[in-house]
Amino acid sequence: PPSNPASRSTTAVHVTALDGIVTVNSLFTTAVFIGLSLTTSTSSETGNKSSCEGDVELVRRVIVFEVFSFGFFLFSSFIAQSLKLAINLASSSASNTPHHGEVESWLVDYGLFGSAAGSVSGCAFLVASMVEYVQVKLGRVPCSGEAVVVICVLIVLVGSSLLIYVFSTVYVSFFMYQISK
Repeated sequence: PPSNPASRSTTAVHVTALDGIVTVNSLFTTAVFIGLSLTTSTSSETGNKSSCEGDVELVRRVIVFEVFSFGFFLFSSFIAQSLKLAINLASSSASNTPHHGEVESWLVDYGLFGSAAGSVSGCAFLVASMVEYVQVKLGRVPCSGEAVVVICVLIVLVGSSLLIYVFSTVYVSFFMYQISK
């Protein structure tokens, strides 16, 4: 277990990161529920010919992807909350300083990494759901230039932010303790 002051401050950093994961997952879970409630097939709104309109299969995929997304966000949040509980229990029995408990470094590292992996997977399914939802509302990709633009912007923005998130999580999870030694 980590026993030096640098390891304890690192544990506090992990608690802060876990708080952020839970908060973001809560926002995304809310987005999933809103998306599920708004998902309907609106073939008359697209104004395109019938082969370009969103159909029931697209709506079905929106729902499936949102349910997968919801599952991954819950998975991630439960791991993060469990890890926070372990840190807080260790801090209550080992130290007078909150969030500075002595917890096995591998548990913190892999717990944070697993929670981040769940969040990234949830985001991937949420983006897949949004791609299908755009096609329901604006028409299928081969027929609608507007849908192509919206989907490309979504993928570029979310993809680049996920890359930054993954690299920072890997850095914090696996290299933070080497620096503090």
